[in-house]
Amino acid sequence: MKLKKPGKILVFSLGGSLVVPNKGINISFLNELRKGLFSILALDFIEKIILVVGGGKTSRDYIKASKDLSGVSQKDLDNLGIISTQLNAELVKLFLGSRVYGEVLQNPENLPNKGEIIIASGWKPGNSTDLNTVLWALKAKQKIVYNLTDVDRVYKKDPHKFPNAKAFERLSWPAFKDIIGGSWEPGLSTPFGPIACKKAEEHNMRVVVLKGNDFENIKKCIQAKECIATIIG
Repeated sequence: MKLKKPGKILVFSLGGSLVVPNKGINISFLNELRKGLFSILALDFIEKIILVVGGGKTSRDYIKASKDLSGVSQKDLDNLGIISTQLNAELVKLFLGSRVYGEVLQNPENLPNKGEIIIASGWKPGNSTDLNTVLWALKAKQKIVYNLTDVDRVYKKDPHKFPNAKAFERLSWPAFKDIIGGSWEPGLSTPFGPIACKKAEEHNMRVVVLKGNDFENIKKCIQAKECIATIIG
């Protein structure tokens, strides 16, 4: 499949499970991420990258440990998730070095002029970093979000559990929401969060789901070449 070329600002949602998978912090991936993003910035039509980092397994571990405690509210669990995204984002920032804007941001109300790469984390309780990614895209006036995950496309079932699960190249927003369901809870793991889907659909945005450690493929998508991905919207 081929996509249209994006604008001068790229917006990525980076799944936290790429940063910290089951075996601990993935230093190899963080090094690949640095090389991959710098390679993308070398494209003559790209000026800036916004990278919103998720909590992934780190978030789910903390939430799972606290979920059954008496007196723990939904907001408490959400806040644990947000803090875990901040931790992951700070780590990514260190690996990307001096080309990054000076601090990890949360609130998408202000888009800094400085820095080739802006790193953001979770923001408000009740929302996923996917929603924050959509808000950053709206602020940057971009209609495409690239969702970097640990799978290469959207599947009808979890491909890690069901190897023969059907993969999709294109999905409408209603069809995608039928796959993931419509309810949000802290630590939810889906290719793109349900609240974020609603916001993206409202603004006629497209979300491109693709393998987050295959930067050759990611670069092809950005350059409007044949690539492996699922386009939603």
